[in-house]
Amino acid sequence: MSSLDVARAELALAVLYLSKGEARDKICRAIQYGSKFVSNGEPGTAQNVDKTTSLARKVFRLFKFINDLHALVSPNAPGTPLPLILLGKSKNALLSTFLFLDQIVWLGRTGIYKNKERTELLGRISLFCWLGSSVCTTLVEIGEIGRLSASTKKLEKALKNTDKYKNEEYQSKVKKSNERTIALVKAGLDLVVAVGLLQLAPKKVTPRVTGAFGFTSSLISCYQLLPSPPKTKTT
Repeated sequence: MSSLDVARAELALAVLYLSKGEARDKICRAIQYGSKFVSNGEPGTAQNVDKTTSLARKVFRLFKFINDLHALVSPNAPGTPLPLILLGKSKNALLSTFLFLDQIVWLGRTGIYKNKERTELLGRISLFCWLGSSVCTTLVEIGEIGRLSASTKKLEKALKNTDKYKNEEYQSKVKKSNERTIALVKAGLDLVVAVGLLQLAPKKVTPRVTGAFGFTSSLISCYQLLPSPPKTKTT
């Protein structure tokens, strides 16, 4: 491929990536928490960027609660243990509630909904829902990683006389395990962010700590949404 073809392919990937509302939301989230880290809760330009970006992000999440509502009523993969099913459904229910309440908070912050006290109360309830969903996500990922580890070990025993790295099933399990590990790290980071936003441990989880964890979590989300590069043809 010529340098022009490479540049064209990379630009096409960038366009594909930025065409996703979810990707734009996560980029804004990185800006939001990066600003929170810089401001450390102190008034100024960085805090203004944090607040305005937070409000702008809520537009990207309009009606997004339907996604988790659909996942809540959808059947699980065959063979999934009951505890993981219950945790997964709890995560969907809590996240859907968070996103739904977040829309009412947006109405309040923009002045459409006039009850300020109720807006703040619903905002806090929504954050507790997000905290609960992060806990459920963490437990689900731990459980799924354990299941993948057990099945991978069984496969390794079956492939002990062959090159396991050339086996497609083994490669698939390793890839899934890596993806689950990244998701687990992100869920753990989001857990700290939720604690920080709710000010449950204000002395330990300061606005700067919340910003740092939120920024890192956002970068992971941006990475997870990256499209797969096209396979180049060899001549």
